[in-house]
Amino acid sequence: MTTNEPTRRLLDAARRGDAEGVRAALADGAPVEARDGELRSPLLLASLGDHVDAARVLVEAGADPDAQDSRQDSAWLVTGVTGSVAMMRVLLPAGPDLTLRNRFGGVALIPASERGHVEYVRALLDETGIAVDHVNDLGWTALLEAVILGDGGRAHEEVVELLLAAGATPDLPDADGVTPLAHAERRGFDGIAALLRAAGQQD
Repeated sequence: MTTNEPTRRLLDAARRGDAEGVRAALADGAPVEARDGELRSPLLLASLGDHVDAARVLVEAGADPDAQDSRQDSAWLVTGVTGSVAMMRVLLPAGPDLTLRNRFGGVALIPASERGHVEYVRALLDETGIAVDHVNDLGWTALLEAVILGDGGRAHEEVVELLLAAGATPDLPDADGVTPLAHAERRGFDGIAALLRAAGQQD
């Protein structure tokens, strides 16, 4: 890991969201793909803090949205966790790999669905070709995560609606053969169960 002064300033500026500091450090020779002790790039640090202006400077300088750290996080994957539509849109022109997997084998859509990030899920499905039925290492799709790890409230109902409208397979089971509908019924998520039953009847 390079630890010269411009590199330190770049990493610190990205972490703080100081867009002008990022620009100045780059102008002074800091590598756009510098890494900190946890292998986080400046763009990943900006994404973690939802520092959109700093991220824009880095993207314009050619930063890689797919550069992964020691936890397999990347600037792109982190948007699925934060639910930041603005950051997602800043990163899209950099051509992120929509198939890039996090440490759980999931794509950005899965953590976003788990967390009930409705507007992010909507934008991601509308503006990219991300695989709606991607299965992670746990054997779960975005639809399954929205049910299994969601709270059954309105946000997760909306996520389920969006996923189904985007073509998610309503009866694709988990690794144990349990369907999203069965999980919803077990958890007493009546609204989600109704959506899944209706989608299953349309199939």
